[in-house]
Amino acid sequence: MTTLLVVSGMYAFMRWSLDRGFSEFIKSRQQERVTALIETLGDYYAEEQNWEKLAGNKQLWIHLLWQADHRRHRPPPILIEQAQSEPADFWPPTLPEDSMSRRYTPLQLRVMLLRDDRTIIFGRADAVEQLELEPIYYRDSIVGYLGMLPGKTVSQPGEIRFIEGQAKSFVWIALLMILLSAFLAWLLAYMLGRPLRRITTAAKALAIGRYDVRLPVESSDELGDLARDFNELAMALEGSEQSRRRWVADISHELRTPLAVLHGELEALQDGIRPLTAEAVDSLFGDVMRLNRLTEDLYQLALSDQGALSYRKQALDPMSVLRENTAALSPEFDNRQIRLQLHNRLTKTVRIHADPDRLSQLFRNLLNNSAKYTDPGGCLKIDVLQKGGLLHVEFSDSAPGVPEKEIAHLFDRFYRVESSRSRHHGGAGLGLAICANIVRAHNGTMTAGKSELGGLNIRITLPLIS
Repeated sequence: MTTLLVVSGMYAFMRWSLDRGFSEFIKSRQQERVTALIETLGDYYAEEQNWEKLAGNKQLWIHLLWQADHRRHRPPPILIEQAQSEPADFWPPTLPEDSMSRRYTPLQLRVMLLRDDRTIIFGRADAVEQLELEPIYYRDSIVGYLGMLPGKTVSQPGEIRFIEGQAKSFVWIALLMILLSAFLAWLLAYMLGRPLRRITTAAKALAIGRYDVRLPVESSDELGDLARDFNELAMALEGSEQSRRRWVADISHELRTPLAVLHGELEALQDGIRPLTAEAVDSLFGDVMRLNRLTEDLYQLALSDQGALSYRKQALDPMSVLRENTAALSPEFDNRQIRLQLHNRLTKTVRIHADPDRLSQLFRNLLNNSAKYTDPGGCLKIDVLQKGGLLHVEFSDSAPGVPEKEIAHLFDRFYRVESSRSRHHGGAGLGLAICANIVRAHNGTMTAGKSELGGLNIRITLPLIS
């Protein structure tokens, strides 16, 4: 439809331009013929010195009119007959409408001749008011006027055939362009439709859970980019689905273990296999507390994933929060004979925009991890320094370490290193995931690596208030 409108507009504009240009051409040529007629009449006046011989001589008048037209040498016979049957000064003659089937009025039938006092030599008294007068000069004096009646500009039959032929050519050209545009539109729609249909089919498959669907990337244009983006989306959804299934399986496994222990111990108490003693109650209480810690960790992680953890951020000194937490947990490090060293390498007091409670939760989780997993007699070194507009806090502990291939998974949910840092310490593998969410909520980063002391190095980077 757009192409049809454009082609129609082009046709209308070209037709208007052709008609307008042709009309201007005809007008300029008619002006040349008028000039030629005035010169012919001027030459006649110069020869006769007056209009008296011409007045009333309609045959001579017709001869002069057609003499000035170099393209037509003889007037139509019907014109001469009609002119002779009318008064001697009556011009142009009254011709039957069907005698000359023209779309225009010839110049010879639109002119009148007037004397210098504007009395009629050849003309009609009732049409004098409509005349457009052109003076006839002899020796720089006006000796008469050539009057022109309004009417269509004169054209030769060949010229009319030319303009009509051009109009027909424009029509055929417009139709050809419309057909060509329709073919190109169909071809373009076919070429674009195939990949779009594939994308539609793949999107429907993706909507019903088939995340393994992929699109072939056959080009480097926008459709190729769309196919690549679709494949990346499908891969991301597939990874998310795998993570969700793994998450559900891990939660089921983590909940099943303490529940199975509780179920077994309670059955033993019911059957009398195990006596109901204070040690049995303590064991049951320990299992319940492990289950409680697991559910609390899951709750905290779910809140941090949704961004629902309440953060009441304020400008604070991170060193004061870190000192309070290290002081609170130093007895536990002393009990396990682990040296706790805090090195403040800041040259001045700095501030960050943070929630003191969540920052304390972050530091305590990392301190508890080191207290649980570091071998007795080991060391935890905490370095605090500033680099540019960032605060760096590094937790480096001693052996045991973490294998290189497992460091990248430390912040995954339910991931635990199945070596010395194992599940008998009571962790569910959610602490570092919660820590990572807290750091992200403070626009920071958290990375893990090997420690120079032989254990694990955790580096936290937080933006400072300028």
